[in-house]
This record gives sequence, structure tokens and C-alpha cells, in this order.
Amino acid sequence: MRVELSRVIHGLMRIKSWKYTTEELLSLIYKLIDLGVTTFDLADIYGDYEAQEIFGRVLEKDPSLRKKIQLISKVGIVLLSNKHPNVYVKHYDTSKKHIIESVEKTLKDLRTDYIDVLLIHRPDPLMDVEEISGAFEKLKERGMVLSFGVSNFYPSQMSLFVEKLSLPLLYNQIEISLWNVDSFFNGTLDYCQEKGILPMAWSPVAGGRLFKEEDIRKDDRVLRIHNALVEVAKNHYTTPEHIAYAWLYKHPSKIYPVVGSGNFERIKTAVEALNIELDRQEWFYLLKASRGIDVL
Repeated sequence: MRVELSRVIHGLMRIKSWKYTTEELLSLIYKLIDLGVTTFDLADIYGDYEAQEIFGRVLEKDPSLRKKIQLISKVGIVLLSNKHPNVYVKHYDTSKKHIIESVEKTLKDLRTDYIDVLLIHRPDPLMDVEEISGAFEKLKERGMVLSFGVSNFYPSQMSLFVEKLSLPLLYNQIEISLWNVDSFFNGTLDYCQEKGILPMAWSPVAGGRLFKEEDIRKDDRVLRIHNALVEVAKNHYTTPEHIAYAWLYKHPSKIYPVVGSGNFERIKTAVEALNIELDRQEWFYLLKASRGIDVL
């Protein structure tokens, strides 16, 4: 069963670099919940394996928060890190043993006994879907994970899971923005719609590059997209950033953006954009700005 997530997801990949105190993070989370943002996105490797522990200290401070929010985590990437001195090359590990041990560590770090969504972080050339299925089954039986998905998977890779996984594949987190429109044309979003897979968009505003003066000055494509956003924003009396999110919301696959900012106002922008309805010409005008060409 799919867990109900908030339409805007707060991404915590950079939580360590924000250097917030536990109290400051707690205050931010309270404000986000009031805004309707209740889903938080993590991974075992974020912040050199420290991000989940940082967030866990917030949940430890106020355990009542756990029932009000949904937690996403990812497994499958192994980094070079002082925390894992025996690792000499970055690699993927989607073995049953690694998945289960990673989730056990995640639960310990987050000070919780379950996570709502577990994603396989990247397609692993050595992945054995039956072995992954066995790991998912065990985690589900133990009540440690409620639902499952993948991240950065193409249609053929999702198809392998849909056909062989014993539990439903419910999510795929991929890069989607006006900067990266690949998923609109490579079949990924089509497949998500066909199979009822919820697409989450990481880097939904291209890491902010579409709005940074330095990037706008030095990159002609960024300038072209930015100028188009400015023009459409005038139609709606709003900001280019609002329009960048509204452009994603227009797609029928129901894209859920993962907003990876520690700034409350930036996250609020993504929520406010839910009230903006672009017409077809505006949508294709922005697509043309991204690709540099008209549709055929």
C-alpha cells in the first residue's frame, strides 16, 4: 500500500552543511508541518553517513513528531568514507544483507522503529531482483518499512522490478526540472503513469542554477530558460521560481518535487506554486526554452 506523502517533499541531503542546531531544525520542521510539508527525504549516505543521525536527534527531542511525518530513505550506494575504512572503491551493494543492515542502521540513527518509504538509490549492474525482493519482504514482515520504490531507474529497470518483485513498486525518484527534461522523452514518466508509480523529482529547480546571476551570465541555456520563466511569471504576477515548480505540477504523472533547501521561504515557494495553473502554450514555451527547439 502506498503511503500518503505530502505533495512537496523536504530533501535533507545537505542537512549537515546547513549547520543548524537541533532546536533550529525542530523549529523548521514545525513550520513545514504547518505549511503542509510532512514528508522528509533522506539516504543512508547523506552527509557522509551523518544526515540521518542529525535528523534523528530532532525526533529524539520531540518523539510526538514521528506520527505527524513520513520518512523516506535510500540504500544501495557505498561511499569512500572514514566511517568505512575497508571500502576502497565507491560501489553499489543491493545484496539482501546490505539492504537489511543499512535499514537497521537507518532506524537506529533516526530513533524510530520504521520508515515509510525505502528506495534503492541507484540501479546496480549486479542487482538480483529476487534477492532484493527477499530483503523487502523481511523488512515488511518486521514492520521496519511500509512501502518500497527505486531512484534513478529507467523504464527497463523498473520493468524488471515490477515483473519480479513480490511487493508493489510504488515510487521512482529521478532528476526532473526545466534543466533536465529527459524523463519526459525517454519513457520514464510514461512508464510511471502506466504502472501507477509515483515520480519524485530531485533537483526540481536545477539546484537553483536557473536563478543564480553567475549561472545566468555564463551559460546561454540557463539564460534562455531563466528569461522564459520571467516572461511566464509576468502572466501570473509571481516569481520565476514559482513558475519552475508550476511547470512540473502541470504534468499528468503527478510529480512530487523534493526541495533540498534549508530555507523556509524556498520550500514555501514550492507549496505556493501548487495554486498556479499554466496553460498549454506556457508549458510548451518553457519546454522550448529548455530544449532550444520547437516540438515537431
